[in-house]
Amino acid sequence: MAMQNPAIYMVGGSKGGVGKGFVTLALVEYLRRTDVHTVLVETDTSNPDLMKAVHDEIECASWDLDEAGGWIDFVNFCDKHRDATVIVNTAARSQAGVARYGGTLAATLDDLARRLVVLWVINRQRDSLELLLEFGETFLRALTHVVRIGYFGAPDKFMLYGESNLRKAIEAQGWSLDFPELAERVADELRSQRLSIRKAAETMHIGERAELLRWRALYSDMFARVTADA
Repeated sequence: MAMQNPAIYMVGGSKGGVGKGFVTLALVEYLRRTDVHTVLVETDTSNPDLMKAVHDEIECASWDLDEAGGWIDFVNFCDKHRDATVIVNTAARSQAGVARYGGTLAATLDDLARRLVVLWVINRQRDSLELLLEFGETFLRALTHVVRIGYFGAPDKFMLYGESNLRKAIEAQGWSLDFPELAERVADELRSQRLSIRKAAETMHIGERAELLRWRALYSDMFARVTADA
């Protein structure tokens, strides 16, 4: 079956502290600002801060993808919202669940008439690359982009990825992307107050708002490339 419904965007990385939450928060804001009907699936059930930030702006649901039932509910949610782009914020602990039960989603993508687009967030360590290889064994047909987080340095600092065969494989079908760094004090305010980017743009002081909008312009250019291919 030809893919015809909006894509499922899965923001992954499996490690904690690599920046998945900010990438997801930014993607939600970008799609809403470009008038794309969007829903969010939060899989970090023990710490659903991102869902709390955006729940009054878009429909959200939360499931534990370490369990078979979580994947079943997730697939049914995608089926119920066939007219919406689905964004999935994956929990740091979810790799084992992907290996055991991720086939539930992989096997239903044709029936859902959706494409799975993976944004795999890396730091400069080897394990984030190894986890991507494991993830790819479950979702062989996903369109996968690797996201280098500016917080960890310029693109040339990601030497393990830059010199790897994995990068060549990614760029044969997707993109190596660079997610811009946000000033730490603004990032801290977003995180501590559980703000969506829309709310932050309305409520932050003028200096912080200027930094937020600079960051937004940069990540918007990045996401424009991603969504054009989906």
